[in-house]
Amino acid sequence: MHLAEVLLAGLLIAVFIVSLLANLLVLICFLYSAEIRKQVSGIFLVNLSFCNLLLTILNMPSTFLAVLNHQQPFGDCLCKALGFLETFLTSNTMLSMAALSIDKWIAVVFPLSYTSKMRYKDAAIMMGYAWLHSLTFPLVSLFLSWLDYSSMYASCTLHVQDAQGTRRFVAFTIVFHAASFMLSLVILCFTYLKVLKVARFHCRRIDIITMQTLVLLVDIHPSVKQRCLSEQKRRRQRATKKISIFIGSFVVCFAPYVITRLIELLPYVKINSYWGIVSKCLAYSKAAADPFVYSLLRQQYKKVLLNIVNRILKRELYPSSGYNSSLDTENECCLHRAS
Repeated sequence: MHLAEVLLAGLLIAVFIVSLLANLLVLICFLYSAEIRKQVSGIFLVNLSFCNLLLTILNMPSTFLAVLNHQQPFGDCLCKALGFLETFLTSNTMLSMAALSIDKWIAVVFPLSYTSKMRYKDAAIMMGYAWLHSLTFPLVSLFLSWLDYSSMYASCTLHVQDAQGTRRFVAFTIVFHAASFMLSLVILCFTYLKVLKVARFHCRRIDIITMQTLVLLVDIHPSVKQRCLSEQKRRRQRATKKISIFIGSFVVCFAPYVITRLIELLPYVKINSYWGIVSKCLAYSKAAADPFVYSLLRQQYKKVLLNIVNRILKRELYPSSGYNSSLDTENECCLHRAS
Protein backbone atom coordinates (compact mmCIF):
# COMPACT_ATOMS: atom_id res chain seq x y z
CA MET A 1 0.00 0.00 0.00
CA HIS A 2 1.09 3.56 -0.75
CA LEU A 3 1.50 6.08 2.05
CA ALA A 4 -1.58 7.98 0.84
CA GLU A 5 -3.69 4.83 1.08
CA VAL A 6 -2.40 4.11 4.59
CA LEU A 7 -3.32 7.66 5.66
CA LEU A 8 -6.77 7.37 4.10
CA ALA A 9 -7.37 4.03 5.83
CA GLY A 10 -6.26 5.52 9.13
CA LEU A 11 -8.57 8.51 8.63
CA LEU A 12 -11.50 6.20 7.93
CA ILE A 13 -10.79 4.17 11.08
CA ALA A 14 -10.61 7.32 13.21
CA VAL A 15 -13.85 8.71 11.76
CA PHE A 16 -15.54 5.33 12.22
CA ILE A 17 -14.59 5.03 15.90
CA VAL A 18 -15.52 8.61 16.82
CA SER A 19 -18.77 8.50 14.88
CA LEU A 20 -19.82 5.15 16.31
CA LEU A 21 -19.17 6.10 19.94
CA ALA A 22 -20.50 9.66 19.73
CA ASN A 23 -23.77 8.79 18.01
CA LEU A 24 -24.34 5.88 20.40
CA LEU A 25 -23.89 8.29 23.32
CA VAL A 26 -26.51 10.63 21.88
CA LEU A 27 -29.02 7.79 21.55
CA ILE A 28 -28.22 6.54 25.06
CA CYS A 29 -28.78 10.04 26.48
CA PHE A 30 -32.12 10.24 24.70
CA LEU A 31 -33.25 6.89 26.11
CA TYR A 32 -31.95 7.65 29.60
CA SER A 33 -33.22 11.21 30.09
CA ALA A 34 -36.95 11.91 30.25
CA GLU A 35 -36.19 15.63 30.03
CA ILE A 36 -34.47 15.20 26.66
CA ARG A 37 -37.31 13.05 25.37
CA LYS A 38 -39.78 15.82 26.23
CA GLN A 39 -38.07 18.25 23.88
CA VAL A 40 -39.41 18.43 20.34
CA SER A 41 -35.89 18.94 18.98
CA GLY A 42 -35.01 15.51 20.39
CA ILE A 43 -36.91 13.93 17.48
CA PHE A 44 -34.61 15.64 14.99
CA LEU A 45 -31.49 14.77 17.00
CA VAL A 46 -32.45 11.10 17.29
CA ASN A 47 -33.17 10.88 13.57
CA LEU A 48 -29.85 12.55 12.78
CA SER A 49 -27.88 10.27 15.11
CA PHE A 50 -29.70 7.15 13.89
CA CYS A 51 -28.93 7.95 10.24
CA ASN A 52 -25.31 8.76 11.08
CA LEU A 53 -25.00 5.50 12.99
CA LEU A 54 -26.33 3.45 10.07
CA LEU A 55 -23.98 5.26 7.70
CA THR A 56 -21.10 4.51 10.06
CA ILE A 57 -21.85 0.83 10.53
CA LEU A 58 -22.82 -0.04 6.94
CA ASN A 59 -21.03 2.30 4.53
CA MET A 60 -17.75 3.28 6.17
CA PRO A 61 -16.44 -0.32 6.46
CA SER A 62 -17.27 -0.86 2.78
CA THR A 63 -15.17 2.15 1.77
CA PHE A 64 -12.37 1.03 4.09
CA LEU A 65 -12.23 -2.42 2.48
CA ALA A 66 -12.31 -0.88 -0.99
CA VAL A 67 -9.33 1.35 -0.12
CA LEU A 68 -7.38 -1.67 1.14
CA ASN A 69 -8.23 -4.06 -1.70
CA HIS A 70 -8.55 -1.58 -4.61
CA GLN A 71 -11.74 -3.27 -5.75
CA GLN A 72 -15.44 -3.62 -5.07
CA PRO A 73 -15.66 -5.19 -1.61
CA PHE A 74 -18.99 -7.02 -2.01
CA GLY A 75 -21.23 -8.51 -4.66
CA ASP A 76 -23.42 -6.46 -6.98
CA CYS A 77 -26.64 -6.88 -5.00
CA LEU A 78 -25.07 -5.84 -1.70
CA CYS A 79 -23.26 -3.00 -3.43
CA LYS A 80 -26.53 -1.64 -4.82
CA ALA A 81 -28.06 -1.89 -1.34
CA LEU A 82 -25.16 0.07 0.15
CA GLY A 83 -25.41 2.68 -2.59
CA PHE A 84 -29.13 3.00 -1.94
CA LEU A 85 -28.53 3.46 1.79
CA GLU A 86 -25.75 5.98 1.29
CA THR A 87 -27.89 8.15 -0.99
CA PHE A 88 -30.85 7.96 1.38
CA LEU A 89 -28.92 8.49 4.63
CA THR A 90 -26.82 11.38 3.34
CA SER A 91 -29.89 13.25 2.12
CA ASN A 92 -31.78 12.46 5.32
CA THR A 93 -29.01 13.80 7.57
CA MET A 94 -28.87 17.05 5.59
CA LEU A 95 -32.62 17.54 5.91
CA SER A 96 -32.45 16.69 9.63
CA MET A 97 -29.92 19.49 10.11
CA ALA A 98 -32.24 21.84 8.23
CA ALA A 99 -35.11 20.78 10.51
CA LEU A 100 -32.96 21.49 13.58
CA SER A 101 -32.18 24.97 12.27
CA ILE A 102 -35.89 25.63 11.74
CA ASP A 103 -36.56 24.51 15.31
CA LYS A 104 -33.89 26.91 16.61
CA TRP A 105 -35.25 29.74 14.49
CA ILE A 106 -38.79 29.32 15.83
CA ALA A 107 -37.51 29.01 19.41
CA VAL A 108 -35.47 32.22 19.20
CA VAL A 109 -37.54 34.44 16.92
CA PHE A 110 -40.97 33.32 18.21
CA PRO A 111 -40.26 32.21 21.81
CA LEU A 112 -43.74 32.97 23.16
CA SER A 113 -45.48 30.88 20.49
CA TYR A 114 -42.84 28.13 20.22
CA THR A 115 -44.97 25.47 21.93
CA SER A 116 -47.84 26.09 19.51
CA LYS A 117 -45.71 26.39 16.38
CA MET A 118 -43.42 23.41 17.05
CA ARG A 119 -45.28 20.44 18.52
CA TYR A 120 -44.48 16.73 18.37
CA LYS A 121 -47.01 16.44 15.56
CA ASP A 122 -45.25 19.16 13.57
CA ALA A 123 -41.85 17.57 14.16
CA ALA A 124 -43.19 14.16 13.04
CA ILE A 125 -44.59 15.72 9.85
CA MET A 126 -41.23 17.35 9.12
CA MET A 127 -39.40 14.06 9.63
CA GLY A 128 -41.95 12.23 7.51
CA TYR A 129 -41.30 14.66 4.68
CA ALA A 130 -37.55 14.24 5.14
CA TRP A 131 -37.86 10.46 4.80
CA LEU A 132 -40.09 10.66 1.71
CA HIS A 133 -37.83 13.27 0.14
CA SER A 134 -34.73 11.19 0.88
CA LEU A 135 -36.26 7.94 -0.40
CA THR A 136 -37.30 9.41 -3.75
CA PHE A 137 -33.81 9.78 -5.22
CA PRO A 138 -32.37 6.35 -4.30
CA LEU A 139 -35.55 4.67 -5.53
CA VAL A 140 -35.25 6.42 -8.90
CA SER A 141 -31.55 5.60 -9.13
CA LEU A 142 -32.23 1.96 -8.25
CA PHE A 143 -34.94 1.71 -10.90
CA LEU A 144 -32.61 3.21 -13.54
CA SER A 145 -29.60 1.10 -12.42
CA TRP A 146 -27.54 4.12 -11.36
CA LEU A 147 -26.21 2.51 -8.18
CA ASP A 148 -22.83 0.89 -8.64
CA TYR A 149 -19.26 0.77 -7.38
CA SER A 150 -17.15 3.84 -8.14
CA SER A 151 -13.39 3.39 -7.88
CA MET A 152 -12.98 7.17 -7.77
CA TYR A 153 -14.69 7.27 -4.36
CA ALA A 154 -13.93 3.68 -3.33
CA SER A 155 -17.55 3.17 -2.46
CA CYS A 156 -20.89 1.98 -3.73
CA THR A 157 -22.72 5.14 -4.70
CA LEU A 158 -24.47 6.94 -7.54
CA HIS A 159 -22.61 5.82 -10.64
CA VAL A 160 -23.41 5.17 -14.28
CA GLN A 161 -21.46 2.92 -16.64
CA ASP A 162 -23.72 3.06 -19.68
CA ALA A 163 -22.74 6.03 -21.86
CA GLN A 164 -26.26 6.21 -23.31
CA GLY A 165 -27.73 7.21 -19.96
CA THR A 166 -25.11 9.84 -19.17
CA ARG A 167 -27.27 12.85 -20.04
CA ARG A 168 -30.15 11.73 -17.83
CA PHE A 169 -27.70 10.87 -15.05
CA VAL A 170 -26.19 14.35 -15.22
CA ALA A 171 -29.64 15.95 -14.85
CA PHE A 172 -30.52 13.57 -12.01
CA THR A 173 -27.28 14.28 -10.11
CA ILE A 174 -27.73 18.05 -10.37
CA VAL A 175 -31.32 17.84 -9.13
CA PHE A 176 -30.33 15.49 -6.32
CA HIS A 177 -27.62 17.75 -4.92
CA ALA A 178 -29.77 20.85 -5.42
CA ALA A 179 -32.66 19.25 -3.51
CA SER A 180 -30.47 17.95 -0.68
CA PHE A 181 -27.27 19.94 -0.19
CA MET A 182 -28.30 23.32 -1.62
CA LEU A 183 -31.80 23.27 -0.13
CA SER A 184 -30.44 22.40 3.33
CA LEU A 185 -27.68 25.03 3.05
CA VAL A 186 -30.16 27.77 2.12
CA ILE A 187 -32.37 26.83 5.09
CA LEU A 188 -29.38 26.74 7.43
CA CYS A 189 -28.15 30.16 6.33
CA PHE A 190 -31.59 31.79 6.48
CA THR A 191 -32.61 30.43 9.88
CA TYR A 192 -29.28 30.76 11.70
CA LEU A 193 -28.67 34.29 10.41
CA LYS A 194 -32.11 35.22 11.80
CA VAL A 195 -31.10 33.60 15.10
CA LEU A 196 -27.83 35.53 15.10
CA LYS A 197 -29.68 38.79 14.52
CA VAL A 198 -31.87 38.19 17.57
CA ALA A 199 -28.88 37.10 19.67
CA ARG A 200 -26.98 40.27 18.80
CA PHE A 201 -30.02 42.36 19.71
CA HIS A 202 -30.11 40.77 23.17
CA CYS A 203 -26.36 41.26 23.52
CA ARG A 204 -26.66 44.96 22.73
CA ARG A 205 -29.46 45.33 25.27
CA ILE A 206 -27.40 43.62 27.96
CA ASP A 207 -24.35 45.71 27.02
CA ILE A 208 -26.36 48.91 27.58
CA ILE A 209 -27.48 47.71 31.02
CA THR A 210 -23.92 46.68 31.89
CA MET A 211 -22.45 50.05 30.88
CA GLN A 212 -25.12 51.94 32.79
CA THR A 213 -24.36 49.86 35.87
CA LEU A 214 -20.61 50.52 35.56
CA VAL A 215 -21.23 54.24 35.27
CA LEU A 216 -23.34 54.26 38.42
CA LEU A 217 -20.85 52.19 40.41
CA VAL A 218 -18.11 54.82 40.55
CA ASP A 219 -16.25 53.03 43.36
CA ILE A 220 -16.01 49.73 41.52
CA HIS A 221 -12.55 48.19 41.44
CA PRO A 222 -10.78 48.49 38.04
CA SER A 223 -10.20 44.71 37.87
CA VAL A 224 -13.95 44.06 38.29
CA LYS A 225 -14.75 46.60 35.62
CA GLN A 226 -12.23 44.97 33.29
CA ARG A 227 -13.77 41.55 33.86
CA CYS A 228 -17.21 42.93 33.06
CA LEU A 229 -15.94 44.45 29.82
CA SER A 230 -14.15 41.21 28.89
CA GLU A 231 -17.29 39.18 29.52
CA GLN A 232 -19.23 41.69 27.44
CA LYS A 233 -16.86 41.09 24.53
CA ARG A 234 -16.99 37.29 24.88
CA ARG A 235 -20.78 37.42 25.02
CA ARG A 236 -20.89 39.20 21.67
CA GLN A 237 -18.59 36.63 20.08
CA ARG A 238 -20.16 33.48 21.51
CA ALA A 239 -23.34 33.43 19.41
CA THR A 240 -21.36 34.19 16.25
CA LYS A 241 -19.01 31.27 16.93
CA LYS A 242 -21.88 28.83 17.46
CA ILE A 243 -23.62 29.88 14.25
CA SER A 244 -20.32 29.66 12.37
CA ILE A 245 -19.83 26.09 13.64
CA PHE A 246 -23.34 25.03 12.58
CA ILE A 247 -23.01 26.39 9.04
CA GLY A 248 -19.24 25.97 8.68
CA SER A 249 -19.16 22.27 9.58
CA PHE A 250 -21.93 21.60 7.07
CA VAL A 251 -20.07 23.39 4.27
CA VAL A 252 -16.58 22.07 5.08
CA CYS A 253 -17.72 18.44 5.28
CA PHE A 254 -20.22 18.25 2.42
CA ALA A 255 -19.22 20.94 -0.08
CA PRO A 256 -15.96 19.29 -1.32
CA TYR A 257 -17.78 16.03 -2.07
CA VAL A 258 -20.78 17.71 -3.72
CA ILE A 259 -18.58 20.00 -5.83
CA THR A 260 -16.43 17.02 -6.86
CA ARG A 261 -19.50 15.05 -7.92
CA LEU A 262 -20.71 17.99 -10.02
CA ILE A 263 -17.30 18.65 -11.62
CA GLU A 264 -17.08 14.96 -12.44
CA LEU A 265 -20.08 15.40 -14.74
CA LEU A 266 -18.18 17.77 -17.01
CA PRO A 267 -16.80 16.09 -20.16
CA TYR A 268 -13.06 15.56 -20.38
CA VAL A 269 -12.58 16.28 -16.67
CA LYS A 270 -10.62 13.65 -14.76
CA ILE A 271 -10.82 13.65 -10.96
CA ASN A 272 -7.87 12.30 -9.02
CA SER A 273 -8.93 9.13 -7.20
CA TYR A 274 -7.15 10.14 -3.99
CA TRP A 275 -9.01 13.43 -3.92
CA GLY A 276 -12.27 11.59 -4.56
CA ILE A 277 -11.69 9.36 -1.52
CA VAL A 278 -10.61 12.35 0.60
CA SER A 279 -13.83 14.20 -0.27
CA LYS A 280 -15.75 11.06 0.64
CA CYS A 281 -13.98 10.88 3.99
CA LEU A 282 -14.85 14.53 4.63
CA ALA A 283 -18.52 13.74 4.01
CA TYR A 284 -18.24 10.79 6.41
CA SER A 285 -16.60 13.03 9.02
CA LYS A 286 -19.85 14.98 9.37
CA ALA A 287 -21.33 11.90 11.02
CA ALA A 288 -18.55 12.11 13.63
CA ALA A 289 -18.92 15.87 14.12
CA ASP A 290 -22.72 16.10 14.41
CA PRO A 291 -23.01 14.62 17.94
CA PHE A 292 -20.61 17.26 19.27
CA VAL A 293 -22.01 20.13 17.21
CA TYR A 294 -25.64 19.51 18.18
CA SER A 295 -25.71 17.45 21.37
CA LEU A 296 -22.80 16.24 23.47
CA LEU A 297 -21.25 19.65 24.17
CA ARG A 298 -24.51 21.00 25.56
CA GLN A 299 -24.71 21.25 29.35
CA GLN A 300 -27.78 19.04 29.55
CA TYR A 301 -26.13 16.14 27.74
CA LYS A 302 -23.00 16.50 29.87
CA LYS A 303 -25.11 16.17 33.01
CA VAL A 304 -26.91 13.11 31.66
CA LEU A 305 -23.62 11.43 30.74
CA LEU A 306 -22.22 12.25 34.17
CA ASN A 307 -25.28 10.70 35.82
CA ILE A 308 -24.89 7.59 33.68
CA VAL A 309 -21.22 7.25 34.61
CA ASN A 310 -22.01 7.78 38.30
CA ARG A 311 -24.71 5.14 38.16
CA ILE A 312 -22.42 2.65 36.42
CA LEU A 313 -19.68 3.28 39.00
CA LYS A 314 -22.32 3.26 41.76
CA ARG A 315 -21.31 6.69 42.99
CA GLU A 316 -23.60 8.87 45.05
CA LEU A 317 -25.56 11.14 42.74
CA TYR A 318 -25.73 14.79 43.66
CA PRO A 319 -29.05 16.59 43.13
CA SER A 320 -29.10 18.65 40.00
CA SER A 321 -30.32 22.20 39.77
CA GLY A 322 -33.09 21.27 37.33
CA TYR A 323 -31.48 22.80 34.31
CA ASN A 324 -34.07 23.33 31.64
CA SER A 325 -32.88 23.46 28.03
CA SER A 326 -36.12 22.81 26.18
CA LEU A 327 -35.40 26.02 24.32
CA ASP A 328 -31.62 25.69 24.16
CA THR A 329 -31.10 28.67 21.90
CA GLU A 330 -28.17 30.69 20.82
CA ASN A 331 -29.29 33.82 22.59
CA GLU A 332 -28.76 32.03 25.92
CA CYS A 333 -25.16 33.10 25.56
CA CYS A 334 -26.20 36.72 25.69
CA LEU A 335 -28.67 36.30 28.55
CA HIS A 336 -26.33 34.21 30.71
CA ARG A 337 -24.39 36.05 33.40
CA ALA A 338 -25.88 39.41 32.53
CA SER A 339 -24.71 40.96 35.72
